[in-house]
Amino acid sequence: MIHVIPKPTDTPDDNSTAAVVREITRLGGEFRCLDPDTIDPFSHDIESQLIWVCGLCQDEHQFEVVNALSIENLVINSPASIFTCASKVMTSALLEKHGIPTPKTLFTASGSIAADFISTRGRAVTKPVYGYDGHDVRLITSKEELGRPPYYLQEYIPNDRDFRVFVIAGRAVGAIERVSETLAHNIHQGGYGMPIEMDKAMMEIAGAAADAVGVDYGGVDLLRYHDGYCVLEVNGTPNWHCMAAPIPRLLAHFLLERERAYRA
Repeated sequence: MIHVIPKPTDTPDDNSTAAVVREITRLGGEFRCLDPDTIDPFSHDIESQLIWVCGLCQDEHQFEVVNALSIENLVINSPASIFTCASKVMTSALLEKHGIPTPKTLFTASGSIAADFISTRGRAVTKPVYGYDGHDVRLITSKEELGRPPYYLQEYIPNDRDFRVFVIAGRAVGAIERVSETLAHNIHQGGYGMPIEMDKAMMEIAGAAADAVGVDYGGVDLLRYHDGYCVLEVNGTPNWHCMAAPIPRLLAHFLLERERAYRA
C-alpha cells in the first residue's frame, strides 16, 4: 500500500496525483490518499508505510505533519529534501558545495552589499527565498528596486528559454524546453513547453543537482551557460507538463519498487 498526499493544486484538467495513482493501480499496486490537515502524527495510526508526497500546501502545518510521519515511515521525497528545494538559499549552497554550475548568487540582509552586487553587474535577478511557479522573479538594475530584506540575488544570464529536466533515482528521464517573453519561463507564468531530446551534458548536470539536494525524484531547471548548462533550482514536488516521457508510469514504477524494498 502506497499512502499518497495529493498535490493541492490539482484540478480536473491537470491532476498529477490521479495520473500516478492510475499507473500504480495498473501496475498491480494499491494506494490510499491522506489528508495531512486531518492527520494526528502522534496517534501512531500510520507506521512502517511508504508515503508519497505529490505536493504540500505552503504552510508549516502540513510540512511538520509530514516531517513527524517520516520518523516511523519512508516518505518520498523526504521532508528534508522538500524543504531544501523550497529554500533557494539551501539549494544554491548545496549546488555550490558540490561544484555544480549555478548563477553567481548573493544572500544578504545588507542593503549596501546587495547594492554593490547589482552595481558590479549592472543588473541582477531578485527572487523570493521560498517562491514557487516563478512568482515575483524580477530583473532589477538599482538598489531602489530591492524591496525589503533579506535579499536573494543572482547574476542575470541572458536567455529566452529554460529547460525542465525530470529526474528519478538520479537518472534524467525526460525534458522540456520552456519559452516565454517573461523572465520566468514557468508554464504557470505563461511559458510554452515542448518536449526535447536530452543531450549528455543536460542529463549529467540534472542528475547531479538532484543528488546534491537529496531528492529521490525532482524537476531540475536549467539555463544554457557558456558551453553547457547551469542549474537555477530543483523542485521537490514537480509537475511534468508537456513532457513526452511517460512520467506517471515511470514514477509509479519507482514508488512500487521502493515500497517492495522497504518491506523486504
